[in-house]
Amino acid sequence: MSDLFSGLKTRVSGQNVKIVFPEGLDERILRAAGRLAEDGVLTPILIGNIEQIQQKARELGVSLEAAEIYDPANFAMMDELVAAFVERRKGKATEEQARKMLLDENYFGTMLVYANRADGLVSGAIHSTADTVRPALQIIKTKEGVSKTSGVFIMVRGDEKYVFADCAINISPDSNDLAEIAIESARTARMFDIEPRVAMLSFSTKGSAASPETDKVSTAVAEAKLRDPLLVLDGEFQFDAAFVPSVAQKKAPDSPIQGDANVFVFPSLEAGNIGYKIAQRLGNFEAVGPILQGLNRPVNDLSRGCSEEDVYKLALITAAQALH
Repeated sequence: MSDLFSGLKTRVSGQNVKIVFPEGLDERILRAAGRLAEDGVLTPILIGNIEQIQQKARELGVSLEAAEIYDPANFAMMDELVAAFVERRKGKATEEQARKMLLDENYFGTMLVYANRADGLVSGAIHSTADTVRPALQIIKTKEGVSKTSGVFIMVRGDEKYVFADCAINISPDSNDLAEIAIESARTARMFDIEPRVAMLSFSTKGSAASPETDKVSTAVAEAKLRDPLLVLDGEFQFDAAFVPSVAQKKAPDSPIQGDANVFVFPSLEAGNIGYKIAQRLGNFEAVGPILQGLNRPVNDLSRGCSEEDVYKLALITAAQALH
């Protein structure tokens, strides 16, 4: 395990953090939950039929003695969760609708987080991103001052750590969205002991090209600086101008970013998604995430192609977010 995750493991161990795993019958989830419990890192809460989960765990040789298992179909406090859900949705769901919706493991798990019965949630091993994010947006909602959630990856290779955003959620962010993503990504960076130096990326560097696309990014830079004047942030940058000191000296000699950026904000989802996968596949970086940011409580989304190790690591991140 890399230094990043060893540090997170030390940070969250013994802090009585509880993380919900709605996909309690998935083998990867069960194995990771068993390790997390056995290591004393956190308390996993598995959602699903209790007998089926216990049987599957026995077949896998996984101990769930230190885990909790809840079945939405037979949950003693369901009336309390239903009432809280109806109140939270402010007339958008009747009691009957709420009771039906909370039989869904993602809605049920998210309500456990909202009701302070858990500290965070990890899902997505067998569900789509929408299935994970939708309940979070409806129930947990974004923090005050944040209009949209966004998804970042921590890119790790040896001692190198970078933040790439948004690579998971917002297809075509406007300038206000990009400014918000930059601020939230800087906060995420600090959680991983990265002192943020934020580069807002484009195909232009400091006005070398002019188009609505580059204007959007330069406007976002100005907005982000207004929101957080102390944050080291600049743009618009081509990637090489943000990352290579010799190129920065030529293209942006007056910028506070001199090829030493460590948080990269992409102008669109397609650019961010392509960018992180190129770094992952050609650069041999480990891509950790997507980590959802901007929510009142941490909810994170696994890839459906995830491994047991991915589940373990994202649970560590989610626990760290809860403590942070």
